[in-house]
Amino acid sequence: MLRLVTVDDPEPGPGQVLVRVRAVAVNFPDVLLARGQYQERPPLPFVPGIELCGDVLALGEGVDHVAVGDRVVGSRIGVLAERAVLAADEVWPAPPRLTDEEAAAFVIAYQTGWFALHRRAGLRAGETVLVTAAAGGVGTATVQLAAAAGARVVGVVGSAAKVDAARAAGAHVVVDRSTQDVVAAVREATGGAGADVVVDPVGGEAFDVATRCVAFEGRIVVVGFAGGTIQDARAGHALVKNYGVLGLHWALYARRRPDLVRLAHRAITDLVESGAVRPPVSDVVAFEDAPEAIARLAAGGTTGRLVVRVAP
Repeated sequence: MLRLVTVDDPEPGPGQVLVRVRAVAVNFPDVLLARGQYQERPPLPFVPGIELCGDVLALGEGVDHVAVGDRVVGSRIGVLAERAVLAADEVWPAPPRLTDEEAAAFVIAYQTGWFALHRRAGLRAGETVLVTAAAGGVGTATVQLAAAAGARVVGVVGSAAKVDAARAAGAHVVVDRSTQDVVAAVREATGGAGADVVVDPVGGEAFDVATRCVAFEGRIVVVGFAGGTIQDARAGHALVKNYGVLGLHWALYARRRPDLVRLAHRAITDLVESGAVRPPVSDVVAFEDAPEAIARLAAGGTTGRLVVRVAP
């Protein structure tokens, strides 16, 4: 059960920053953390929230790339609070063109989409990208980034109510899996060739369908299992069809290759400044309503991003 409690303000240690939190985006890992199903399981009781926008209040020893007063975005488990301490490598400048709510929803989804498309799949301009949950947080970010990279984007959504969200993100073709045969629709959209790149944050049946939609020498990037069932890759099928299945756990890059995360942040920020991408915030809720927002995301009916406004 999630509830609001009062604790002492944290203090930054060496290599850390203290942030006054303005807004926190809700992500599916928050749902998994609450269920005890995430890759990382912090000891109970714990604070949820994995990405924020806020202002730097204080610096620990050895931090020199941000200054007190800077507006930043950041990612770490435990940021759904009025004050949060993050490592210096876990915060980056907030894109000036974004509101606090948009900036709070900027890091996880866009970094995930960027690494899926460019680092893991090696996307080339002119290729076709299939996104299996094109109206969700990672989905809309991936659609925007793929379109900005010159790809033709096919988005799959779960209901007619989500079609417009995927189309607004930049999908050239939108398939409603509640009423359409996804495999047939993708084949029609690609002239029978299939998708060169598939980005799958859903898992389960969506992944199985993706393996039937992927092109010769295509790449399927597994980025999550929001549908509740972890993807089960069949090596024999990949062998016969000549496609690859690639995993992406973005937090590993944040820990092991923060230099790549910084490069991606700059590249995506440039896309924001050019107007090519922008986080689609669908609703903003008050700090005390954060548990309800996480429950809404778990129910699966949301489009775009839910954000918790922490500071008034």
